[in-house]
Amino acid sequence: QVQLVESGGTLVQAGGSLRVACATSGRTFSYYAMAWFRQAPGKEREFVAAINWSGGNTYYADSAKGRFAISRDNAKNTVYLQMNSLKCEDTAVYYCAASIGILSDKPGNYMYWGQGTQVTVSS
Repeated sequence: QVQLVESGGTLVQAGGSLRVACATSGRTFSYYAMAWFRQAPGKEREFVAAINWSGGNTYYADSAKGRFAISRDNAKNTVYLQMNSLKCEDTAVYYCAASIGILSDKPGNYMYWGQGTQVTVSS
């Protein structure tokens, strides 16, 4: 079992930056591929970014490429999402997820989920 707790979500102005974090506990963090998803009101949960167990391989949604960066610190059992040049359409609840296996943009491939952290981007 892996427990995931997101933090760092807040209200930020468009064009600003924000870093959210996901702290994990339970089984060995470094075994897992990690990902960030987000869900806006009335919309389906969508993939944002993923990172493999070592941090050497990352994968981004087109909407995140060039603006967001996913990273992990296995010594701290934490994964991060640095978000720059934020837009109003980035407003959503951001969830981290964990999976044993290859990187994926499919929510169904992730077995553990956090409760989410709200990111609101104002114009």
